[in-house]
Amino acid sequence: ARLRLGMQSALLVAVRMERGSRRRSEPEEADKGRMKRTIIKDWKTRLSYFLQNSSNSNKRKSKKAGKHRNYFRPSPEEAQLWSEAFDELLANKYGLAAFRAFLKSEFCEENIEFWLACEDFKKTKSPQKLTSKAKKIYNDFIEKEAPKEINIDFQTKSMIAQNIQGPTHTCFSAAQKRVYSLMENNSYPRFLESEFYQELCKKAPLSRAAQGT
Repeated sequence: ARLRLGMQSALLVAVRMERGSRRRSEPEEADKGRMKRTIIKDWKTRLSYFLQNSSNSNKRKSKKAGKHRNYFRPSPEEAQLWSEAFDELLANKYGLAAFRAFLKSEFCEENIEFWLACEDFKKTKSPQKLTSKAKKIYNDFIEKEAPKEINIDFQTKSMIAQNIQGPTHTCFSAAQKRVYSLMENNSYPRFLESEFYQELCKKAPLSRAAQGT
């Protein structure tokens, strides 16, 4: 009889522990769900900001032609193309904005901003503008304790400091390649694993009508 009572007590304790574990796990799952929704909401806020800025910039450039362009959410197939090559992501306006939002969440958005500034710099034709843009890029990204200082070696920084005295379109080429490689090998793989990118790649479930039920 004592053995039976002992077994019953042990069983009762096990049941209580299991129930307690369930109660604890349910809030944990709810917390995880809320955290995931918050992260994606923050992403969307940042993405909207970058898309809006990109749209405004293009509106200013094409004002004479009267062209306006909106950037819509890509299809899952389009988003999946971004995983094939880093250039595919950067070449897509929505993808670029999404990547910038991701880098902002990792507090390293200066990398993509520097890369974009260099792309703009290489397209500059006016010698006067080339000089002013070179100085601005140097002041913003290169010099010691610059507001958006990028992570490049001292030798490259010194070479840039000399080159901007008589700037050419290749002034920042070495630094841009370094930053591109850094993004491609580090930030880009993490972006592809992010919750936001995975959501973009998800296909909407078929409705019952579409399934023929």
